[in-house]
Amino acid sequence: MYKGSRYFFFGLVAAVSLTFAWPASDVAAADIKDKIVTWTIPFSEGGGSGRWARFVEPFLRKHSGADVRLKFVPGGGSTKGANLYAKRAKPNGLDLLGTSGSTQFPFLLGDKRVKYDYGKWRPLLAYATGGVAYISPKLGAKTAAELVAKKPSLKYGSQGATSLDLVPLLAFEMLGLDVKAVFGMKGRSAGRKAFMTGETSIDYQTSAAYLSKVTPLVKEGSALPIMSWGALDDKGNLIRDPNFPDLPHFAEVYEQVHGKKPSGVWFDAWKAFFTAGFPAQKFVVVPKGTPDDVAKAYEDAFNKMLADPEYLANKDKKIGTYDQVTGAAAELKFKAATQVPAEARTWVRDWLTKKYSVVF
Repeated sequence: MYKGSRYFFFGLVAAVSLTFAWPASDVAAADIKDKIVTWTIPFSEGGGSGRWARFVEPFLRKHSGADVRLKFVPGGGSTKGANLYAKRAKPNGLDLLGTSGSTQFPFLLGDKRVKYDYGKWRPLLAYATGGVAYISPKLGAKTAAELVAKKPSLKYGSQGATSLDLVPLLAFEMLGLDVKAVFGMKGRSAGRKAFMTGETSIDYQTSAAYLSKVTPLVKEGSALPIMSWGALDDKGNLIRDPNFPDLPHFAEVYEQVHGKKPSGVWFDAWKAFFTAGFPAQKFVVVPKGTPDDVAKAYEDAFNKMLADPEYLANKDKKIGTYDQVTGAAAELKFKAATQVPAEARTWVRDWLTKKYSVVF
């Protein structure tokens, strides 16, 4: 049955159309004006999730009237903050959680640290993102293919093998790069800082953090981008990331290095987790059981945000060109991000155990 993430993703469209239970448009929105709303971000402030949340929060406050307060809870590659949210959040609409691929992947893989269940959460907003890998110019390579040919020993600062870092770690392995992962980073911002101090020589950041934090490093000559992870077109094909059209995506680099297009179980697994982690990466969720009228209040506020001239004028520069969606579209992305084919999951778990001694 499993023919790669393209078939899996689009099979979800039919499934969601049959099971979708989003509140009808005629549901009256609850009044959450002046309510104190805590929005938990299970990462440090300096990473892509922090930048995304800080950009969205003022618009949510403006269009809902609620007193929205960001709460950053880093640790465990986001599992610490997500676990606390799952334990303490009440279905009253006053507790929001911002998740990322690094929250999704441990759940998908059965990481023993995970005490949360995506099946008990309801998405309000979904956001896609991309990622860019970059290296130190001191390595003497100008492209990913040159880097592979030089065969240097590289270090990479990682939040953990079961976090969103799974996508780059798999990519590095498939390209034949000699990369030692330095685990324990509390977010991608920590990985970036390790790169800036010379502790590591290769890094990646999601689009928002790359655009704001790494672009200045590129301009000053202390970082060199070598590839993006790519994006998916409307048929599920991997294409260049529209935010970084001059950079080859991972599959292009693979073909440059190996002389053939990527295929087989390695690539199927990589693409399945890429799909779960990037085209459907960040969500604002509430606990299931949150009243429909409260969910409608947030949906209305987010939709007003998406049409706000100030939002439209600043979004692409701040967090990238990817769309943010609500309602049925958010539910579809939520399904794609929290389910992967069993074959891909099994293969990745086996690889993580052999490569990094991860115990599930």
